[in-house]
Amino acid sequence: MRDFFLIEEAQNQILMHLIEQNYINEERFARSFVRGKHHYKKWGKVRITNELKQRDISTKLIQMALNEISEQEYLNTFFTLAEKHWEAIKETNMYKKKQKWLGFMMRRGYESNLIYEALSHFE
Repeated sequence: MRDFFLIEEAQNQILMHLIEQNYINEERFARSFVRGKHHYKKWGKVRITNELKQRDISTKLIQMALNEISEQEYLNTFFTLAEKHWEAIKETNMYKKKQKWLGFMMRRGYESNLIYEALSHFE
């Protein structure tokens, strides 16, 4: 709308119309975002939460959207990704391998308690 140089009043009217007609819906966006980022990008709850906060989504909506992922599905995805990446790292120095793996899993946004629990299984 800014590119069309609309006056502020016209922008507000258009925005209100889109919200009333349910074209813009934060709850739907948050739920879809959570499902997509977890299923396709294999992101953890920490990263998803941070990304939604950057988009000014309320904490209450974020928590509701995170319920889209079942706990069992979340853990299965985590352990599958963890094992796959552990095997993919070809580092021979165990300390460096752990550091690379830890960094990867943290960047993916998984909780540190899960990460360290999985690391204990690989040692």
